[in-house]
Amino acid sequence: MFISKLESENLTVQQMTNLLFTGIEDDKNTGDCIFVAGSSTAVHYRLPKAIELYKQGRAPKILFSGGVKWNGNGLPEAMILKNKAMALGIPEKDILTEDQSLHTLENVLASLLVLSRAFQLHQMERILIVTTAYHMRRLHLTMKTYMPNWINFSLCPAIDQNTRKDNWFRSVEGRKRVEAECTKIINYVKKGALKDEDIKLSN
Repeated sequence: MFISKLESENLTVQQMTNLLFTGIEDDKNTGDCIFVAGSSTAVHYRLPKAIELYKQGRAPKILFSGGVKWNGNGLPEAMILKNKAMALGIPEKDILTEDQSLHTLENVLASLLVLSRAFQLHQMERILIVTTAYHMRRLHLTMKTYMPNWINFSLCPAIDQNTRKDNWFRSVEGRKRVEAECTKIINYVKKGALKDEDIKLSN
């Protein structure tokens, strides 16, 4: 069923699970760059995944995106991620940063200039996307909507503890995250801010 036809308040647990998690799997391809969307917990979940991909040789560069300063921190997300990555052995020459964006759409839009300067967009073929699994559908749709259509994407979800496909519905926090994420995706698609997509909602 197309996302634009959904009503968030009527979705079952299985339908929400399928909307966010079905098809969110790593195809194991290599690419030009690893794209990491920032968050308040990105250092704990998304950064380790990005470093793992880099050390596997999946891409030669990592781009950290995010300008939010969480919990009174003096540095934006992207710079915190960069500093931690360097402390864990990633060479500074292989790290790109975008530190102005304040939400998912801006992560993508603001990163276009960084990517163009580093690679020249017309020469890019594939980006490895790193974010938490429940956020991946929205970030992927955003990239497909706003990035050049010749760029392919590999989805490399970072798995957090209580918002996984198999357990999000077991905790209050997990339910809040998934329900909010489903609502955002459906609303953005209906407004025309994201491309519509046909999602298999039933097994």
